[in-house]
Formats: sequence, C-alpha cells, structure tokens
Amino acid sequence: MFFKRLRADINAAKANDPAARSKFEIWLTYSGVHALSAHRVANFFYRIHLKLLARIVSQWSKFCTGIEIHPAAKIAPGVFIDHGEGVVIGETAEVAEGCVLYQGVTLGGTGKESGKRHPTLEKNVMVSAGAKVLGSITLHEGAKVGAGAVVLKDVPAFATVVGVPARVVRINGSKDGVDLFQEKGDPYLAEICSLRSRIIELETALAECSGRFTPRPHTELGERLAAEYRDEQAEEEKKKENEHENI
Repeated sequence: MFFKRLRADINAAKANDPAARSKFEIWLTYSGVHALSAHRVANFFYRIHLKLLARIVSQWSKFCTGIEIHPAAKIAPGVFIDHGEGVVIGETAEVAEGCVLYQGVTLGGTGKESGKRHPTLEKNVMVSAGAKVLGSITLHEGAKVGAGAVVLKDVPAFATVVGVPARVVRINGSKDGVDLFQEKGDPYLAEICSLRSRIIELETALAECSGRFTPRPHTELGERLAAEYRDEQAEEEKKKENEHENI
C-alpha cells in the first residue's frame, strides 16, 4: 500500500513538472514527494493512536523538507507539492487525487471554528504559490486559485479565483457570466458613500444658512462616489413608488 501510494505521488510529479527528467530523480530529490511519504507514515501512527510518534515523524519531515502536514490530514495518492517550502496543511484538511500545491500554500483554519475547520480540495484542484485557503470550505473539482489569493468561501467547479479576498474571474476558462466587480456590493463601501453624501449635504446647507461658512473642497473621487450613491438611492425610491402605485 505504501509503495503504491509512493508510485502515484511520483507519477503526479512527473505529469505536472516539465523539469522532471526521470522518476528516479523525483524519488531522490523532490521534497514534496518526501513530505508526502513521511506523512503516510505519520498518518498510520496517528490512526493507531500513537499520536506522539506521529507528531515526531511530522516534525522531522518539516525540519527536512520545509513542509508541515498535520498527521491527521487526509491526503489521497497522486497529489503533487511543487517546490514545497512553506506549505502548511492543517489537521482536518482533505486533499483529493490530482491536486497540485505550490510553495507557501496554507490550508488552514480561521480560528473561529471547531470540528471540521480546514478546507476540502476535490480532484484536480490547483493552488498557486502563497495562496491561503482558510476555514471549513470546499474547492470543487478543477478549481484554480491564483498566487497570493486568500480564499474564505467555497469555489465552484472549474472556476479560477484571484485576489484578497478571492473572487471568481473565470469559470471553465471563460469570463462569460462572471461578475468581475463582485466587490461592488460591499456594505462598508456603501456606508462610506452614504456618510460622504451626508457630509456634502450638511456642509452645503450650512453654507446657505451662514455666508461666513465655506464648505471645504472634496476630492473628485469622493464627490463621484457620493453622487453615484445618491443616484442609486433615488432609483430605489422611484422603484418603490412605482411598486406602490401598481399596488
């Protein structure tokens, strides 16, 4: 069983790394393969309740490879960890066959959950360098995470996500049907625009009441955001009035 899984890990490395010249070279020199092999041993000890021994093996592997995998993590055969330095995989994480993780990836928790608190990666998910996938979320089959992204929500199958926090920019390789401005509905931005609009109204009213007061100049961006917010509010009021008239 151990050697069958080792063979699957080596084949995954050969398939995903164009720099790999031979399977023997992969077995001898690839830190990701070494870390996964050590994890198989640590996971075996963990499952038979030799948890201290399991942690010793995992820490020894971390010292040798720079990759930290909790002994309880569930990692299928055929996973490839490329370069590997700085990869962290948490206790309740699950990684399916065909997944590829690059250096600096974290499959961690948010610190706000108990029980299942780490991500689940379905088949053929790719997580690029430096990305953080946090919490009890699922990256569905074929999903891709861009470098440096912070993923806090489920990712649809065959979707590509980027940014902080991560947002979907492609599904099945196409931008069709994807809202690239998903942050538009940010409640914090709406509140700031509302306050900005109110400040402008108050300063204008005060200037009209007292000739001695001159409103301070506002930035072009601030005035534009406030104007857009006022227009949106006016449109919503018109819609409500029309609905009331129809009733």
